[in-house]
Amino acid sequence: MSDLTKGNSLKLIFFFTIPLLIGNLFQQLYNVSDTVVVGQTLGVKALASVGATGSINFLIIGFAQGLTAGLAIITATRFGARDYRGVRRSFAASIVIAIIMTIVLTVLSLTFVDPILKLMQTPASIYANARIFIRTIFAGIFASMAFNLLSNIIRALGDSRTPLIFLIIGTIVNVFLELLFILVFHMGVAGAGWATVISQVVASLLCVAYIVRSIPLLHISREDFKVDTKELWAHFSTGMPMGFQLSIIAIGTMVMQAALNSLGTDSVAASTAASKVDQLCSLPMSSFGVTMATFAAQNFGAGKYSRILEGVKKTLWLSGTFAVSAGALVIFLGRPIVTLIIGDADEHVIQLSQTYFNIVGSTYLLLSVLFIIRNTLQGLGRRVLPTLAGVGELTMRVFAALFMVGTFGYAGAVSAEPLAWLGSCAILVPSWLSAVRQLKNLQRSEDVVAGKTEEKVVESTPVTSAKQPVPAQN
Repeated sequence: MSDLTKGNSLKLIFFFTIPLLIGNLFQQLYNVSDTVVVGQTLGVKALASVGATGSINFLIIGFAQGLTAGLAIITATRFGARDYRGVRRSFAASIVIAIIMTIVLTVLSLTFVDPILKLMQTPASIYANARIFIRTIFAGIFASMAFNLLSNIIRALGDSRTPLIFLIIGTIVNVFLELLFILVFHMGVAGAGWATVISQVVASLLCVAYIVRSIPLLHISREDFKVDTKELWAHFSTGMPMGFQLSIIAIGTMVMQAALNSLGTDSVAASTAASKVDQLCSLPMSSFGVTMATFAAQNFGAGKYSRILEGVKKTLWLSGTFAVSAGALVIFLGRPIVTLIIGDADEHVIQLSQTYFNIVGSTYLLLSVLFIIRNTLQGLGRRVLPTLAGVGELTMRVFAALFMVGTFGYAGAVSAEPLAWLGSCAILVPSWLSAVRQLKNLQRSEDVVAGKTEEKVVESTPVTSAKQPVPAQN
């Protein structure tokens, strides 16, 4: 476990992020391995069938990820406040909510797979394989929910390294099983789906074993499960908006997927391959964001408000620098990378992928700001903002689907991503500026209670010094 409320903030943020980054990298390798193995062994149509389900997958699995991340924020806040009994009760409440939502999500997703695939205008040539793959993934929602909950709870206590180790093991299992199921047992795209589910089960069991053996703080008893409605509501009302945020974003992605499907199999295949590279390049920005949620939650619980502002400023610079570098990378080196994924047999697909990189890569700086601000606000317990930001993204994606695709074709479809980021930032940035003012007021109140004079505050709190101005002063 790691206490993020003491020590050099940038150093703590950086070293907390490194395992997250590597872990997210291996998380993406689940999907990339699907793409590479399916694309190289089963062909472009099979690749397109997996890619065509990406937004549907994100609709359900993304909700699980957002929900569990929201539940863990309460755990992190209580850990920062040294409320260890509250930590155990938070873990128990999170388990109860996660079980209920797993049942609901599994039933709904398996029931409405066909109507959603048809609504998205999934091409007939890839419909059957797309249906097989996504139904397999949905049958394993329990595994995704379990791993996301357990890994997020462990990270809430400041340990980002252990979930990484288990994720690496799960990824190795995933790649091995994919090759076994597809090349040896000839299970087709279903083999890729079952490999992902089984590997997540393995990673979840490893988390359980680690908690039992090494984290006494999370050893919950029957008494901890006696949570009242107030406790459940506190977790439910924090986790659900974050889950809905990702699901709303996914709905917008599904709208765009439908528009993309109407452009043909080549467009779907190009976006499938290019988006895998895009996801890998955006991982550091996403990882910094996840770190800031935990960092903000722990420090908010500890009453260290100026420290939150200091961390945000430094992380914005760090993540922004990477964003510019990553954008240049995908623009100039995207083509050879895509060729490694799908081969060089289809030049049209490769050209479309380059269009994707040119548009998306040039706007990564906007994405880096979105990740940092959104996750920090979530860590501060802003429950409604994630949903509102998701609505902003949805609105811009619908705009792109209705107006941009018809005018600009594939380029119009790809422009939906930066437009969505812009729509989200339009909501998040004003909210962050308001949060900055509130955090400063809270810090002044803390200083008054502690009996500090203004001069002493300047000396003891570097974030408010002239050398390190807070973001609102820039």
